[in-house]
Amino acid sequence: MKLFGRPRPQGLAVLAVGVALAVSACSPATPGGSATSSTAAMTAATPSPSASQPSAPATAASSAPVAGASAAVGELVAGFPQQLIPLMPGATVQSSSYDKNSSPASVALVARIQGAAAAVAVFYTKAFEDQGFKAIPGDAVGDVTTKDFLRGDIETVNVSITEKDGTATFTIGANVSEGSIK
Repeated sequence: MKLFGRPRPQGLAVLAVGVALAVSACSPATPGGSATSSTAAMTAATPSPSASQPSAPATAASSAPVAGASAAVGELVAGFPQQLIPLMPGATVQSSSYDKNSSPASVALVARIQGAAAAVAVFYTKAFEDQGFKAIPGDAVGDVTTKDFLRGDIETVNVSITEKDGTATFTIGANVSEGSIK
């Protein structure tokens, strides 16, 4: 059994869900707001310690944005590579992210659409196969519809879809060489 090389489909599904959770946890609660302006507002509202009060050691990591990495809630983040991950017609963006600092670059999309999970799987299978990705066998992990795609040795895409009450929610995570993002 080879442990390194090709990613396992289950691992890609877990990675995609993790990216979606990280994006939603790190994004501002108000649509259209930015983490920088939210942080500035919180800092301005917090009184600074006076000379008579001892200062506490810093325990939180900096929330400053990283150049080349961005996320948005309720919209496609600026610079989102729509040629790589097109938004399915009729879908509503829940969150998106793009990190071109990593190698391979990471792109994620969470969206929702009225319709069946199978229709989402068909749309994105065609979209990725048209770009030279090959579908990896397997169509589900438990009750979640999932499709994994591979291009070359390191470029991967995972599409995970859940369906409830006629609404399909899908998460797409892609790791591709920055040169292939247009």
